[in-house]
Amino acid sequence: MKSVSRDKIRNKLLTLLPKISNGVKKHRAEIILAVGVILISLLSFAMGFIVAKSYGKEPIKVQESGYYRGWHYGAVFGLETFRKGA
Repeated sequence: MKSVSRDKIRNKLLTLLPKISNGVKKHRAEIILAVGVILISLLSFAMGFIVAKSYGKEPIKVQESGYYRGWHYGAVFGLETFRKGA
């Protein structure tokens, strides 16, 4: 394996740092926006994860009611339907 001297690495980094600095200065608003979106996304995921853990204790059981088996089966919830002549 070829050995690279520390001076070459140091010189390379010293030439790259001003380019990186200029790039960050040029695109500062976009970088801040991207970091903000990432932080909000991570915060939302963490909050959802915490809430889901607290609700994961017992599953919800859905039972069928006999109310919907009569003549009014299919009625829209919140609206009442009546038989003709009632």
